Amino acid sequence: MLDAGLKQQLAAYLQHVTQAIEIVATLDDTESSREMHGFLQEIAALSDKISLRTDGQDARCPSFSLQRSGAQTSLRFAAIPLGHEFTSLVLALLWSGGHPPKVEPEVLEQIKALDGDYRFEVYMSLSCHNCPDVVQAVALMAVYNPKIQVVIIDGGLCQDEVKARDIMAVPALYLNGQLYYSGRISVEELLAKLDTGSAAREAARLDALEPFDVLVVGAGPAGSAAAIYAARKGIRTGIVAERFGGQVNDTLAIENFISVPHTEGPKFAAALEQHVRAYDIDILNRQQVAQLIPAAQVGGFHTLKMENGGVLKARSLVLAPGARWRNVGVAGEQEYRNKGVAYCPHCDGPLFKGKRVAVIGGGNSGIEAAIDLAGIVAHVTVLEFADQLRADAVLIAKLKSLPNVTLHTQAQTTELTGDGAKLNGITYTDRATGSSHHIELEGVFVQIGLVPNTEFLKGALELTRYGEIVIDEKCHTSLPGVFAAGDATTVPYKQIIIASGEGAKAALSAFDYLIRTPQPQSEVVTA
Repeated sequence: MLDAGLKQQLAAYLQHVTQAIEIVATLDDTESSREMHGFLQEIAALSDKISLRTDGQDARCPSFSLQRSGAQTSLRFAAIPLGHEFTSLVLALLWSGGHPPKVEPEVLEQIKALDGDYRFEVYMSLSCHNCPDVVQAVALMAVYNPKIQVVIIDGGLCQDEVKARDIMAVPALYLNGQLYYSGRISVEELLAKLDTGSAAREAARLDALEPFDVLVVGAGPAGSAAAIYAARKGIRTGIVAERFGGQVNDTLAIENFISVPHTEGPKFAAALEQHVRAYDIDILNRQQVAQLIPAAQVGGFHTLKMENGGVLKARSLVLAPGARWRNVGVAGEQEYRNKGVAYCPHCDGPLFKGKRVAVIGGGNSGIEAAIDLAGIVAHVTVLEFADQLRADAVLIAKLKSLPNVTLHTQAQTTELTGDGAKLNGITYTDRATGSSHHIELEGVFVQIGLVPNTEFLKGALELTRYGEIVIDEKCHTSLPGVFAAGDATTVPYKQIIIASGEGAKAALSAFDYLIRTPQPQSEVVTA
């Protein structure tokens, strides 16, 4: 199952395994078991530290566990982890074999200190680029805390289980038999949910930081570029973000970043983080900003109040908070979110294999989603509000060549219907005739653009009626010392390469502001 190049690469990684690992597989005579057996044999043959047994007796079949010699761990894969999850397996092997993970020491100590019995089940799909974050988070916890049990489950392999639990979106994280979290979550965020005292400790840590010369909000292409350009000027720079890469993490293929013919979103996001970490930048990841208080109101420094209660201060700010998926805003959307209503075709598409789905949106993202889904599902209906599709001509031609796709333009979605437990259809109005139509289906993928993440800025600076940050040609906002870049601003054409350039421009403008503005001498403390 592994080609020669992948075997060579994996063998090089496995040289870092220093402690013996035993793979214990539970198999039967099905085709999937034979595939798993062959896959595991290929892995075991690449390292003398790894052995394979096939006498497992787990209830999930086929599946396999990783057991480190002399250690009590419980990490199981009910999956053949290829695709996006191959990296997760490699990391699990390295961690189980004694190779240290690339996380902060305090994260490991927090994992080891968790007290209680935790039985995690993670449902994922091999095509999901959001799932590895969750898989790797719980796998790390299982390796370092014997009280934590983890099973990684491929929804495509375990269809009966997915159906029994009505799982219609991945990643889906279950704890002790109950749905605990749906969507991407990092190990730090998961620990914060499990360890209730962590938020207060993190807030105290933020409060203790000295004010920054430049503090960047957001770590996507714009924020990362801004932080790098600022740090290269030799000034005190920080970057605060919910997750590195931002919306890039939800992009499967990137083929228009000049000089890079092809890459994938998660890989690009990892490269951004690696580049930022090469500089003297204070990285405050997995943090959410609640409010911006301008310097004029508090005196001295611009102030960011965080969701965890902490406070950060800076002489200048570069705002690059990015954007998120736009909702349709009709009845049933929130009720059936993750119960048939989805936003990521790459993540959740495999869960709708052989079913009928709709895609709302006729731009590039919508048509790309429809094309991808057409290869998995029974039938795709595309609904576009305008009188014609807005996607590139090459995508439209590909869409129209597919036999299992129906297209409706001038279609206004009015309701997403369901039976109370899950989605069962979509209702739309034909804007040309005024007639209403209902389509019975099992899934709806919303692809109608983005909304800027600027709620925390309301009342602090000028925003458009769409929530975009108003900027000039040098990325100045309406607040002195506050600059902005990327998809959350009024700059036209929301593209990765444009966001990167705007981030660099914003940092240079911030530096120009700093060298022309005196250092704050005092701060007015308000109640």
